[in-house]
Amino acid sequence: MNTPPTSRVVLRATGLHKRFGDHAVLTGTDLEVKHGEVIVILGSSGSGKTTLIRSLNFLEMPDSGHVEVCGISVECETSARGKLERCSRGQRRQMALIRRNTAMVFQSFNLFPHLTALENVMEGPLSVQRVARDEARRRALRLLDRVALGDRGDAYPRHLSGGQQQRVAIARSLAMEPKVVFFDEPTSALDPQMRDEVLQVMKELADAGMTMLVVTHEMRFARDMADRVLFMDSGRIIHDSPADQFFKDANNDLRTRRFLGKLAV
Repeated sequence: MNTPPTSRVVLRATGLHKRFGDHAVLTGTDLEVKHGEVIVILGSSGSGKTTLIRSLNFLEMPDSGHVEVCGISVECETSARGKLERCSRGQRRQMALIRRNTAMVFQSFNLFPHLTALENVMEGPLSVQRVARDEARRRALRLLDRVALGDRGDAYPRHLSGGQQQRVAIARSLAMEPKVVFFDEPTSALDPQMRDEVLQVMKELADAGMTMLVVTHEMRFARDMADRVLFMDSGRIIHDSPADQFFKDANNDLRTRRFLGKLAV
């Protein structure tokens, strides 16, 4: 079982809007996440799931809205071309602090191909946190052990399977000691065996109390590990409920029913 979430809110978003050209992707999204919660975000392609989590750590700049992570708060607006209009230098520093308190695991791994698995995990602490090399190495070795790759530290990404690369990517995200980890379809590029390897690591993180927001189509993970399931449609969260209640009530909404009908639930 997951470590029960606490009552402390670690992430809050209010009124997030984001457009790409004429297309509105987020249309006033609100979200609150407590420490230790595992949130699974579901929705059809184009519903805004990935844009939401990328906006929460400013990989995408929201057009408007408010984001707060671990008490670090940012509220600003951008121009139509995505350039900051009303963000002061102090707010930019706040964005950098939010990024340091969060981590993203991508669908496509995004490992540095010229670095070994160990070096990939060490890179963030060395270049961003300015951690001493010996400490960064100790941290990386411990995390590779944690994702069952302690014997592959000297391997380059091209010599690792997709599942192994994704586990290295998870270790790399944990090396920054984030308070919140975002997962963007982390298993969608993997075959079933590799997918199970990655899901097992994610389950262990959930059991350990990591705060996680997971964009996925893995219904088994949602059922077994999510504290809450969010369902997005047209840039808004239209359902937000405990996992067992979500699957019990899903048939009451046509959009949710159609979405789940396309998947093996």
